[in-house]
Amino acid sequence: MKFIASSSTLLKKLSQLSGVVGSNAVIPILEYFLFEVEPGILVITATDLETSMQSSIPVESKETCRIAVPAKLIIDFLKTLPEQPITFTINPDNNNIELTSDKGRYKISGETADDFPRMAQVERGDRVEFNVSVLQNVIYSTLFATSNNELRPSMTGVLFEMVDGKVNWVATDSNKLVRYSRTDIVFENNSSFVVPKRVLNVLKSVLPNEDVLVQLQFGSNNAQFKFNDFVLVCRLIDDKFPNYGIAFPADSPFTLTINRQELLGSLKRMANFSNKSTYQVILKLAGNELHISAQDIDFSNEAFERLPCEYDGQDMEIGFSARFLGEMLGVVDTEEVKIMLSEPSRPGIITPADASKDEELTMLLMPIVLLPSY
Repeated sequence: MKFIASSSTLLKKLSQLSGVVGSNAVIPILEYFLFEVEPGILVITATDLETSMQSSIPVESKETCRIAVPAKLIIDFLKTLPEQPITFTINPDNNNIELTSDKGRYKISGETADDFPRMAQVERGDRVEFNVSVLQNVIYSTLFATSNNELRPSMTGVLFEMVDGKVNWVATDSNKLVRYSRTDIVFENNSSFVVPKRVLNVLKSVLPNEDVLVQLQFGSNNAQFKFNDFVLVCRLIDDKFPNYGIAFPADSPFTLTINRQELLGSLKRMANFSNKSTYQVILKLAGNELHISAQDIDFSNEAFERLPCEYDGQDMEIGFSARFLGEMLGVVDTEEVKIMLSEPSRPGIITPADASKDEELTMLLMPIVLLPSY
């Protein structure tokens, strides 16, 4: 049994799928790709049991066969080759694979395809569709706010919430919270589930830069993302997401409007002079000028800057992490941002200054409580 594939096309596809290949897996077969050859097409599957991804490339073939191929070895080999046709000859009796290029012949040992785990199916699940650019915005806007605390599993992923005609994607690590919402996506039933951030990182690396639809199907345990020739099935996080709505202040009457790039640049400079455990900066708001200061007492470092702004509210001093606030400003794409405040001990709400008709980005940042000076 044999097939012929383009070395560069195969390498690109395997590299994309390698994000879900198990590394140092307890089950050795998880360190393999499943190759399923049909006339004219090669279907490739990778899995770590939690997440499975499948895609395909065109090949020259007249027969059908299935075999598991060692992932690291085949990728490392293809990286050393210039673009050329590679012939795979498979011996089904012993699972040996002979590769033939214009330079020579190479033999690797495969495994029987029957040992490779079956790809999970999402049965009788709800469906929703949206443009690939929406998913790209979701990942860009929320992923940085997820937690690494495995003791709270739901916070290590992103909440997908469909409710009251709006789709919300929410991420939080207790210090910062991000909610990206859209009102232009049609769905049938209110529902919610949490997708692991590792899955979204894998998706980020394979999403195409073209106008295509993502078909999302989800059930109680699994979700499936389908676009172009990719299918990704993941296990959802089985943990209740926090009631994030109660984190938003009932009222934030004071509004700071400021140039995003100027504030972001200032925060990056201030971070160099701040305490490296908290990255605290102090924002002093008065009139139409923002005073930003930072201090690292241990090394006698300090810095101060003034920025023009529009501020509607009473004079206030509030402390934030320069690193966290900078991360939030980094995902906003408008010229100006708004920071809504109530008091120094209450969170700030960061939003783009220019509202969009169909989408909304709202970010919440907990302050660093300022200690009184004596």
